[in-house]
Amino acid sequence: MSKRLWALLICACLFLAGCEGLLDTGSSGDTSGGGVGSGGSGSTTGWVINYPSMPNNLQRGSVVRVVDGDTAIIRLDGSDKRVRFIGMNTPESVAPDRPQECFGKEASKRAEELLSGKTVLLEVDQSQDQVDQYGRLLRFVWFEDGRLFNMQMIAEGYAYEYTYQSFNPHKYQAQLRTAQRDAERENRGLWSPNTCNGQR
Repeated sequence: MSKRLWALLICACLFLAGCEGLLDTGSSGDTSGGGVGSGGSGSTTGWVINYPSMPNNLQRGSVVRVVDGDTAIIRLDGSDKRVRFIGMNTPESVAPDRPQECFGKEASKRAEELLSGKTVLLEVDQSQDQVDQYGRLLRFVWFEDGRLFNMQMIAEGYAYEYTYQSFNPHKYQAQLRTAQRDAERENRGLWSPNTCNGQR
């Protein structure tokens, strides 16, 4: 075999070895969603949600059924309770006396994906009413891994931050409003011009 052919073979082997190194991406980490421990951050499709620290001694329950994007039936101490998630509001999707709002079905579906069959931890906000006029418990909802559901829905663009009484801010108002500004800036979910452009 000629020296020239040997040289070509060596060059070809070196080239292939270099390509293999470029194609080996290794473990890039999970960016499909989810969170980390209390006070940490969760990665959702490449961006991060900085959750507040989860308090201790929260009431544990299991989600029986999701009603819509901001309400669910949760079993607490053997009794099924209707819980309205505070600090957030999703577009209407099931109210019999009101029209369905833009992104309402999507918000309800996302809530089902996150909550159905899950064990959750409920937080009472002492600055707010504990029950609304419809008899629903008013709570923040945490996952066991430290994610705050209310905040995740807002950050992903499925809900708006909502303060019931403007003169009486809820516990996580600042964090949830920051999450909403980020979602709006990044055109996520209902803020996208391809969906609702922030309009109901």
